[in-house]
Amino acid sequence: MGFDPSFYKGKKVLITGHTGFKGSWMSALLVNAGADVIGYSVDESVLFNLCGVKEQITDIRGDIRDLNHLKAVFDEYKPEIVIHMAAQPLVRLSYDEPVYTFETNVMGTVNILECVRLNPCVRSFLNVTTDKVYDNKERDRGYTEDEPLDGYDPYSNSKSCSELVTHSYKKSFFSDSKTAISTARAGNVIGGGDFAKDRIIPDCVRAAIAGEDIIVRNPHSIRPYQHVLEPVCAYLMIAAKQYDDISVSGYYNVGPDDNDCVKTGELVDLFVKHWGEGIKWIDRYDGGPHEATFLKLDCSKLKRTFGWSPKWNIDKAVEKTVEWAKIWNSGGNVRECMDKQIREYIR
Repeated sequence: MGFDPSFYKGKKVLITGHTGFKGSWMSALLVNAGADVIGYSVDESVLFNLCGVKEQITDIRGDIRDLNHLKAVFDEYKPEIVIHMAAQPLVRLSYDEPVYTFETNVMGTVNILECVRLNPCVRSFLNVTTDKVYDNKERDRGYTEDEPLDGYDPYSNSKSCSELVTHSYKKSFFSDSKTAISTARAGNVIGGGDFAKDRIIPDCVRAAIAGEDIIVRNPHSIRPYQHVLEPVCAYLMIAAKQYDDISVSGYYNVGPDDNDCVKTGELVDLFVKHWGEGIKWIDRYDGGPHEATFLKLDCSKLKRTFGWSPKWNIDKAVEKTVEWAKIWNSGGNVRECMDKQIREYIR
């Protein structure tokens, strides 16, 4: 089993946060699969503008905190599948703007689910959250989906709340419904086109292009890194499978195998290897706000339910990220690169 792009041909799919890093890759993949994509995002990202997907979908500017506008979009387009990825996604920014973070990540989820509740045309809903939703004890075994949710920082906690909102709506309004409701908790993703601040691979790319040393603020933190196509295809797999069989809806961890749960310093070593050109990195811990040192997911439920397994290990993920970045830096066709990587991954 796994992701089958043929399922999405002709399907009407609404994606919130479609202009972001994951959203741009998902939009391109769904366009290639022949889906009718409706995107809803508050702004545009560099990747979204670079990859040329805007002209191939219904692209809507809107804020998920605006319930009335969301209702109007659902009324007009009547989606069959809704994938909710719009969020304030950064830990450090959540310390600076906690109110905005909670408004977007919690009430935004309430608003999307309210629209799903009011529109029986929706057969499948997936809320994309994060591995940081768990009450992290920094232990050496992975968290399972039935363990307590209690993210530490405002971002992580807001996503824990987003999970709980989804659980409440599912139990309160969808227990006897034909609409399947799930969440997916993914680890850290890397890949071409991530330009975000305070993310290690984008920082590596910026430093490498500038010919500067890579500054690593916490080289000993351990994270489950994976290429962006891993969770994107897993999300689409879950949404498709529960569309046909509501009994598989639920709460799923999406992450790499244990050997791809690596220290940040090890990740940067791989980047240095694939980029070449004599670049190097230096350890410069900056004493920033609290972030987990160790975090790992147990993805056995996803594997058991769907026969899923990761395809690209961490070395391959970094290689593909560097491939994209070098094509972009040289003025090449990044959409062509994305489509090639999508074909390679699905094959």
